Amino acid sequence: MSKRNFWKRLAFTMARAGFRVVPMSVATRDRLRQRFLANHAAWVPSAPKGRLPTGTTALRPLAQSGGAAIGYTPYIAGGTPTTLSATLIAFYLPQYHPIPENDAWWGAGFTEWRNVARALPQFEGHEQPRQPADLGYYDLRQSSVMTKQMQLAREYGIGAFCSYFYWFGGKTLLEQPLRQWLDDPSLDLPVCLCWANENWSRRWDGRADDVLIGQQHSASDDLAFIEHVARYLRDPRYLRVQGKPMLLVYRPGLLPEPKATATRWREWCRQAGIGEIHLAYVQSFDRVDPRDIGFDAAVEFPPNNATPTSIAQHQQLINPDFHGDVLDWRTLAHASIHQSDPDYPLYPGVNPGWDNEPRRSGRGRVLLHASPRRYRDWLARSIATATRRNPTTPLVFINAWNEWAEGAVLEPDTRLGHAWLAATRAALRIASDEAPTNDSRPCAVVHVWYVEVLDELMAALGASRIDWRIILTTAPEHEAKVRAYIAQSNVVADIEVFENRGRDVLPFLRVADRLLNENVPLVLKLHTKRSTHRDDGARWRSDMVAKLTAGDRAAHIVDAFAHRPELGLVAPEDHLLDLDSFWGANKANADRLAIRLGLPNGTLDRTYGFIAGSMFWARLESLRPLLDAHLGLWEFEAESGQTDGTLAHAIERIIGPSAASAGYVIDDAAAVCGLRPTTAPETNYPYAKPSG
Repeated sequence: MSKRNFWKRLAFTMARAGFRVVPMSVATRDRLRQRFLANHAAWVPSAPKGRLPTGTTALRPLAQSGGAAIGYTPYIAGGTPTTLSATLIAFYLPQYHPIPENDAWWGAGFTEWRNVARALPQFEGHEQPRQPADLGYYDLRQSSVMTKQMQLAREYGIGAFCSYFYWFGGKTLLEQPLRQWLDDPSLDLPVCLCWANENWSRRWDGRADDVLIGQQHSASDDLAFIEHVARYLRDPRYLRVQGKPMLLVYRPGLLPEPKATATRWREWCRQAGIGEIHLAYVQSFDRVDPRDIGFDAAVEFPPNNATPTSIAQHQQLINPDFHGDVLDWRTLAHASIHQSDPDYPLYPGVNPGWDNEPRRSGRGRVLLHASPRRYRDWLARSIATATRRNPTTPLVFINAWNEWAEGAVLEPDTRLGHAWLAATRAALRIASDEAPTNDSRPCAVVHVWYVEVLDELMAALGASRIDWRIILTTAPEHEAKVRAYIAQSNVVADIEVFENRGRDVLPFLRVADRLLNENVPLVLKLHTKRSTHRDDGARWRSDMVAKLTAGDRAAHIVDAFAHRPELGLVAPEDHLLDLDSFWGANKANADRLAIRLGLPNGTLDRTYGFIAGSMFWARLESLRPLLDAHLGLWEFEAESGQTDGTLAHAIERIIGPSAASAGYVIDDAAAVCGLRPTTAPETNYPYAKPSG
C-alpha cells in the first residue's frame, strides 16, 4: 500500500468510525452516506492491494475458466416439496436484448452479454468469465427464452420473478420482455415490478455523474408511472400479497416526497378499479421504516448495505493493475442470518454471489467464497425467518435470477451447471421438512487404477461386517475391466468413470461433493495404491487398509463418529504425519490453496497432521471448506507420472488444516478404537523422507 493511500485509508476509517457512533436515525445516516458518496466518492480509499506475481512460472495452466468444476450439477427433474413454506421471488434483469438507446450509448447490438463475455480473471481463483450453459447467450426478444426460464424457475421452486422496470419521465427502456409476458398467457409464472428509479449512468451505479438518461420525479410523473404499469397490476398472473398487487421501488430516497407518491398511487389504483396495492421498497441504499414513507414493507437486498470483510490483500494477482476490492461473501451471509428482526415489516433477502468485474474491468467488487451449499443454508434460514415474521404470506427475495454481469445468478452456468438451482430446491426441502430419504450407510469410495488389487480391498470391506455402500471410481481405460470384475463377483457397487486427472484425489472429491448433498454422513476413502516408484508400495497399502478396516475397527470407528461430533477425520495410525516435516514440494501450492479455500490467515503456520497415503475415514461435513471451493477440473495437472508437487498432492496436505478450520479434529484409528492413546503426528516415516 502506498503511503498516500495508507493515510487516506486511516483518515477514512477514523471518520467512518466517528460517523457510526454519532446518534442519529437510520434514515438520516443512510441519507448522509448517500450524499457523501454522490459528491465525494473520490475520498473513499482504494481497496488493499493484492499480492503481486513473482517469478516467470505460471501458477496455473492457461485454460478457459468455463470448464466444469467440482460440484457441477446436471439438470434433475422434480423434487420440489409439495407444500412450499414460502414464496421465493428472484430479481430479474431484462437487459438481454438490443435497444436503440444502448446502441447509441454502447455500440450497435449491445446487450449485457457484451460485458459478461469481456471479463477476465484478475487474481487466482477469480472465476471469470462466467458463461451461461443450458439457456446460452439468450435474446429476450424471443418469447421462447422466457418460457424456458419460467419453466426452469418453477421446477426448482422459484415462485415469481421481480423484474426491474425502467421508466424515465414517460419513457421506458427494456420493456419488451414484460410486454411479451403480458401478451402471452402461457407465461404463467407470476411477475411483479421493481421500478429502478435511479439515473441510468455510464458507471452502472445510478449516481449523478455521467448520466445517460435521468429521472424526472414529480407529482405528475408519479401519476403517469402508475397509469402506465396498471396494465401489469391488473393481470391475474401478477404477484399479489393477500390479494393486493405488489409494487416495489428500488430507491425511495430519490423520490422528492415518497409518502406523497405512495398516497397518489394508492388513490389512483382505488379509483381505477385495481383496489389496494402492496408497496415495498428495496433496501439497496435506504433502510427506513417503510411505514414512515407510506409503504407497507421493505425488502432486504444483499450485498447492498453490508460491509463484508475485505480479503483483497491476500489474493495472488493475475493482473498487477487490478484496483478492485475482494470481500468475503461468508461474512455477508453470517451477518444476515444472525441479525435481529426489525420492528417493521421486512422481507428477508439472500444472494448467491456477487462479482461486477464484467461491468468494471480491473476495478470490480468481488465477493469470494460463495457456494451453493452455503447459499442453501442461508436461504433455508431466511425461509424460516420469513415464516416467523409473516406467517400468512412469507416471502423471500433472491438477488438475483440472471444478473450475469454482477455475478448474482441462479441460471445454469458452464462451471457448476444447475448447482444454484438445486441448492434452492434443497433449501425449500429443508424448510418444509421434506428432505428426501437417502442411503445413510457408510460409503466406501474406492479409486481403481490397478484392477488386480480390487480383490484385496473388497475382501477387507467384506470382512469388516459393515453394511457398505460402495462406489468405485476409475478412468476410461480401466472401465471395462472394473465392470467385468463386478459382474463376476458378489460385490454390489456403483461405478463412476472420470478422466485420468488428479489421481485418486479428484475423483474422490467429485463423488464426496455429491454424497454430501445426499446427506451421506461418513465415507471411507481407499484406492488401489501400488506406488510403483517404491519397492514397498504393496505393504504400504495393505497396512493402511488393515488399520482402517480390520477386525472390529470399522465398527468402532463408525461408533466413534456417532458419539464424537467434533471428530472429522480418522487416519490409520503410524500414517498421520507432522505436516511441517512432510511438505515435500507442496508448500507453495498449499499456501495458494489455503487462500482459495478461504482458510483463516496464518492457518498453515500452525501444527497439523498430514494423512500420508491418502486413505482415511471422513465425516463429509469436515470436508466442506475444500468441497465448497469448487476447484476447476482443469486446474488438476494432466497425468505424466508426477510423484510430488501437483495440486492433488497439495490437497492431500491441506485436508487436515481445512477440517480444523471447520471445527473438526483428526484422530488415529488405534486411539479411536481404544487400542492406545492418541499420539503426536509422526516425524519419522518409512515410506517418505521428511522435507529438507
